[in-house]
Amino acid sequence: MKQYDVAVLGGGLLGRLTAWLLADQGCKVILFNAGKRNGEDAAAFAAAAMLAPTAEAVEATPLVVQLGYASLPIWRQWVDSFPTPVFMQQNGSLIVWHPQDHALAKQFSQHLQRAHQDSSVWQVWHNQEISEHEPQLAGRFQQGLFLPTEGQLDNRQTLLALADVLDRQQVSCHWGRSSDLAECAALAHWTLDCRGYGGKGNWNSHGQSRLRGVRGEVLRLYAPDIELHRPVRVLHPRYPIYIAPKQDKLFVIGATQIESEDDSNLSVRSGLELMSALYTVHPAFGEARILESMAELRPTLNHESPEIRYDTQNRVVTVNGLFRHGFMISPTVSIATVRVLQTLMQQQSLPDAQACYHIDVLPVNQNGEAD
Repeated sequence: MKQYDVAVLGGGLLGRLTAWLLADQGCKVILFNAGKRNGEDAAAFAAAAMLAPTAEAVEATPLVVQLGYASLPIWRQWVDSFPTPVFMQQNGSLIVWHPQDHALAKQFSQHLQRAHQDSSVWQVWHNQEISEHEPQLAGRFQQGLFLPTEGQLDNRQTLLALADVLDRQQVSCHWGRSSDLAECAALAHWTLDCRGYGGKGNWNSHGQSRLRGVRGEVLRLYAPDIELHRPVRVLHPRYPIYIAPKQDKLFVIGATQIESEDDSNLSVRSGLELMSALYTVHPAFGEARILESMAELRPTLNHESPEIRYDTQNRVVTVNGLFRHGFMISPTVSIATVRVLQTLMQQQSLPDAQACYHIDVLPVNQNGEAD
């Protein structure tokens, strides 16, 4: 006799969200997470939690951008419903650059224009507008691009709030406890695999994994002399560097994007680049205190978009591939995942791509590969 309707493998951001949504709709859910309740071992623990579909449209796939825009109002609704306070800000974001990087700014603007037919999603700010809205950047940048719809969350508050919500929904959460598909199959009618990079072995195709880890490095600083009212991105020759101001003078600085599955400590090169770019934004950052430096691997599929797979024979649904957009797209991805799972549980035909926010939903064949 199965004790649960669904067993969730992985308690990072996506695992917590899907477990919560399933429980909220009446499912009896058990969740296994090898890491801690506070999410310390999840990629989401190191994230800046920026909700930035306009800026990400420069490099992200159209699907990811669509999911990002659809997720913004959902986050606001969810954060307002959480019993535990979560910092959420939607003051837009500001893109700036130094004179020597004017060519990068021109290229960035061209990408924005190609990605967005509606030019109202960004505004050109000159020195006067920058000084008015971000006084501490006055005179430091002659021009910038303001993206008014963008926002951010506190990543760690969100992870803890979701753990609290799971407790309230009576989800049986096993923190610091590994599990596998066999154990989940013995306990529940269906298994939902949300293990991110930890599930890499289940994404093989023709002998090679379609899932890879992309290294991202982040600094967390305490800067009492700096006040920013929104995230600021500095265009950089290697990667855009963002400064995300959180509460209590805490700033998250990131993030490198390196094609490597090495999750060891921050490299000297990356540290120098992040901190030197930060110092050029304002010299007062030179007196900031480094609280943490972190490196995490973002689970990335070969097409750099999320994907949901299902195996009706073994009753397993697997979702992965959020890449660097975890917080930005996780609401819509989790809702689509729950829709797929509920449809399978009811033995109905799967919803079409339109109903699943255009996320690829693929059956798995007898070799464990997507058809």
